[in-house]
Amino acid sequence: MAESNPPFELEERTFQFALRVRQCVNGHPWSKSQWKDLDQVLRSSGSVAANYSEANNAFSKKDFAHRIGVAKKEAGESKLWLRLLGCTSTAEDAKDELRSLYQEADELVRIFSKIHKSSSGG
Repeated sequence: MAESNPPFELEERTFQFALRVRQCVNGHPWSKSQWKDLDQVLRSSGSVAANYSEANNAFSKKDFAHRIGVAKKEAGESKLWLRLLGCTSTAEDAKDELRSLYQEADELVRIFSKIHKSSSGG
């Protein structure tokens, strides 16, 4: 029977999300008006991974719930920036990547919402 460790699978998933955002940003030309959005999505996607990693090393249940809540918030923020970039991009391949990243951010929000609800007793 294969050993499974879901928290670390999700830790890898959040890392891959942040990495894919960076690869997308580096892989396309962007207009000057998109630069601030790019900076924001780089920050928020990295924060998703960082806060989930911190949750796995939490000092208490309350700390864990807080970090999961922050990861959820940052994933939600990433969705906004990815959507803005998708609406302002002209390259179809960039739009496809941004749609895929948006979908992943949405799934992460849903996952973190469930974890947060169960970890905070609500």
